[in-house]
Amino acid sequence: MGQHRVCDALIGGAVQPRISLLRYLISAIGSQLWRCRLEPFKRLALTLKAHWQGILNAFGSRLSNGSVEGMNAQIQAAKARARGFRTTRNLITVCYLIGGKLTHLPASPYGTTCRPAAA
Repeated sequence: MGQHRVCDALIGGAVQPRISLLRYLISAIGSQLWRCRLEPFKRLALTLKAHWQGILNAFGSRLSNGSVEGMNAQIQAAKARARGFRTTRNLITVCYLIGGKLTHLPASPYGTTCRPAAA
Protein backbone atom coordinates (compact mmCIF):
# COMPACT_ATOMS: atom_id res chain seq x y z
CA MET A 1 0.00 0.00 0.00
CA GLY A 2 1.41 3.39 -1.01
CA GLN A 3 2.32 5.97 1.58
CA HIS A 4 -0.30 8.46 0.37
CA ARG A 5 -3.06 5.85 0.50
CA VAL A 6 -2.19 5.03 4.10
CA CYS A 7 -2.33 8.73 5.07
CA ASP A 8 -5.60 9.27 3.20
CA ALA A 9 -7.14 6.20 4.82
CA LEU A 10 -6.09 7.32 8.30
CA ILE A 11 -7.19 10.94 7.92
CA GLY A 12 -10.42 10.74 5.96
CA GLY A 13 -13.19 8.30 5.30
CA ALA A 14 -15.34 6.21 7.57
CA VAL A 15 -14.26 5.35 11.09
CA GLN A 16 -14.25 1.57 10.76
CA PRO A 17 -11.79 1.33 7.81
CA ARG A 18 -9.45 3.74 9.61
CA ILE A 19 -9.51 1.65 12.77
CA SER A 20 -8.89 -1.61 10.90
CA LEU A 21 -5.96 -0.02 9.03
CA LEU A 22 -4.62 1.41 12.28
CA ARG A 23 -4.94 -1.99 13.93
CA TYR A 24 -2.93 -3.51 11.08
CA LEU A 25 -0.24 -0.81 11.20
CA ILE A 26 0.20 -0.95 14.98
CA SER A 27 0.42 -4.74 14.98
CA ALA A 28 2.99 -4.66 12.15
CA ILE A 29 5.04 -1.99 13.89
CA GLY A 30 4.76 -3.81 17.21
CA SER A 31 5.98 -7.10 15.76
CA GLN A 32 8.94 -5.35 14.11
CA LEU A 33 9.77 -3.61 17.38
CA TRP A 34 9.55 -6.86 19.33
CA ARG A 35 12.06 -8.53 17.00
CA CYS A 36 14.50 -5.65 17.43
CA ARG A 37 17.47 -6.35 19.69
CA LEU A 38 17.36 -2.97 21.42
CA GLU A 39 15.63 -3.01 24.80
CA PRO A 40 13.93 0.43 24.52
CA PHE A 41 12.17 -0.68 21.35
CA LYS A 42 10.99 -3.87 23.04
CA ARG A 43 9.58 -1.73 25.88
CA LEU A 44 7.80 0.42 23.29
CA ALA A 45 6.26 -2.71 21.78
CA LEU A 46 5.05 -3.79 25.23
CA THR A 47 3.62 -0.32 25.85
CA LEU A 48 1.73 -0.43 22.55
CA LYS A 49 0.39 -3.86 23.45
CA ALA A 50 -0.64 -2.74 26.95
CA HIS A 51 -2.47 0.37 25.69
CA TRP A 52 -3.82 -1.22 22.51
CA GLN A 53 -7.52 -0.69 23.17
CA GLY A 54 -7.04 2.87 24.40
CA ILE A 55 -5.14 3.81 21.25
CA LEU A 56 -7.89 2.40 19.05
CA ASN A 57 -10.60 4.11 21.14
CA ALA A 58 -8.81 7.47 20.93
CA PHE A 59 -8.54 7.16 17.17
CA GLY A 60 -12.20 6.25 16.81
CA SER A 61 -13.66 8.88 19.13
CA ARG A 62 -11.57 11.86 17.93
CA LEU A 63 -11.87 13.52 21.35
CA SER A 64 -9.33 16.12 22.38
CA ASN A 65 -8.35 17.82 25.61
CA GLY A 66 -7.51 21.10 23.86
CA SER A 67 -10.25 23.08 25.60
CA VAL A 68 -9.08 21.89 29.02
CA GLU A 69 -5.49 22.84 28.18
CA GLY A 70 -6.66 26.28 27.03
CA MET A 71 -8.57 26.87 30.26
CA ASN A 72 -5.54 25.72 32.27
CA ALA A 73 -3.37 28.24 30.40
CA GLN A 74 -5.82 31.04 31.26
CA ILE A 75 -5.81 30.07 34.95
CA GLN A 76 -2.01 29.88 35.04
CA ALA A 77 -1.81 33.35 33.44
CA ALA A 78 -4.23 34.73 36.07
CA LYS A 79 -2.10 33.22 38.84
CA ALA A 80 1.02 34.82 37.38
CA ARG A 81 -0.67 38.23 37.05
CA ALA A 82 -1.88 38.12 40.65
CA ARG A 83 1.48 36.90 42.01
CA GLY A 84 -0.36 34.57 44.34
CA PHE A 85 -3.72 34.67 46.08
CA ARG A 86 -4.29 35.23 49.76
CA THR A 87 -6.54 32.19 50.17
CA THR A 88 -7.39 29.11 48.17
CA ARG A 89 -10.98 30.27 48.08
CA ASN A 90 -9.94 33.42 46.19
CA LEU A 91 -8.06 31.31 43.64
CA ILE A 92 -11.09 29.07 43.13
CA THR A 93 -13.32 32.12 42.70
CA VAL A 94 -11.02 33.54 40.02
CA CYS A 95 -10.97 30.14 38.29
CA TYR A 96 -14.78 30.19 38.15
CA LEU A 97 -14.75 33.75 36.81
CA ILE A 98 -12.23 32.90 34.10
CA GLY A 99 -13.47 29.48 33.07
CA GLY A 100 -17.17 29.86 33.74
CA LYS A 101 -17.97 31.93 30.66
CA LEU A 102 -20.32 34.04 32.75
CA THR A 103 -22.45 36.48 30.75
CA HIS A 104 -24.70 38.17 33.34
CA LEU A 105 -22.13 39.77 35.62
CA PRO A 106 -23.08 43.05 37.32
CA ALA A 107 -21.40 46.26 36.21
CA SER A 108 -18.28 47.28 38.07
CA PRO A 109 -19.02 49.54 41.07
CA TYR A 110 -15.87 51.49 40.30
CA GLY A 111 -16.46 54.09 37.62
CA THR A 112 -13.72 55.17 35.33
CA THR A 113 -12.43 58.68 35.77
CA CYS A 114 -10.43 58.83 32.57
CA ARG A 115 -11.34 61.61 30.20
CA PRO A 116 -10.50 61.70 26.54
CA ALA A 117 -7.29 63.53 25.82
CA ALA A 118 -7.68 67.07 24.53
CA ALA A 119 -6.67 67.40 20.93
